[in-house]
Amino acid sequence: MDEREFAAAVAQRAGLAKEEAADLVRGTLEEVGNQISGGEVKGLAVDLPPGLAGHLPRHDGRSRPVPLQEFIRRLSERTGLTENDVSRGVGAVLSGLERLPDGGHVRHALSQLPSDYRRLMATG
Repeated sequence: MDEREFAAAVAQRAGLAKEEAADLVRGTLEEVGNQISGGEVKGLAVDLPPGLAGHLPRHDGRSRPVPLQEFIRRLSERTGLTENDVSRGVGAVLSGLERLPDGGHVRHALSQLPSDYRRLMATG
């Protein structure tokens, strides 16, 4: 699955336009990458299609988890979407990532996020 196919699937699941979903996919990957350790970012990149992996930030630092509401607020400001749209979209992105074939690194990296993120993954 390439980046455009992934964004189209997110758009369909979240009820967003394809361009909105593509922005949200990029933003979600960057923000998630900033929250997990550099080693987890590298592992996550292994399982993602190249077009998606390119949106992960590169760092060697420790994890810096962000509360879910702060994460949603940041993405809302960044994308111009409402917080409700962002919540639905992030749920679709995270659950889509979790469903990728051979996604062991993805599932492990996502498990490093604060526990309230799993609520979004269940709805996406």
